[in-house]
Amino acid sequence: MAEETKKKAPAKKAPAKKAEAKAPAKKAAPKKTEAKAASKPAAKKAPAKKATTAKKPSGKTVTVTQTGSPIGRQAYQRQTLIGLGLNKLHRTRTLEDTPAVRGMINKVSHLVKVEDSAA
Repeated sequence: MAEETKKKAPAKKAPAKKAEAKAPAKKAAPKKTEAKAASKPAAKKAPAKKATTAKKPSGKTVTVTQTGSPIGRQAYQRQTLIGLGLNKLHRTRTLEDTPAVRGMINKVSHLVKVEDSAA
């Protein structure tokens, strides 16, 4: 019986080898296209011009002072303080009064003190 099992084991492996042989081989790219691509120099594009419609500073500013610690706070609150330029207690930054800055201040309003000022 041991001889019969030895004969059956190689028979099971043989179909797997046939399936591997049927797989299509990868074809190499023609050498002519490689030579053409290598012979042409790379074309340089002109740098894109920056838009001249950038917003001008409105002149309004906001002074933000950090009064609360970011220890034990959620990660987005710590990152918002860093985005405002604050990372230690009692640090003060004067920022332009924009909707983006106001939104950041609203996210961490419990950690900062805000003073409106016009420049």
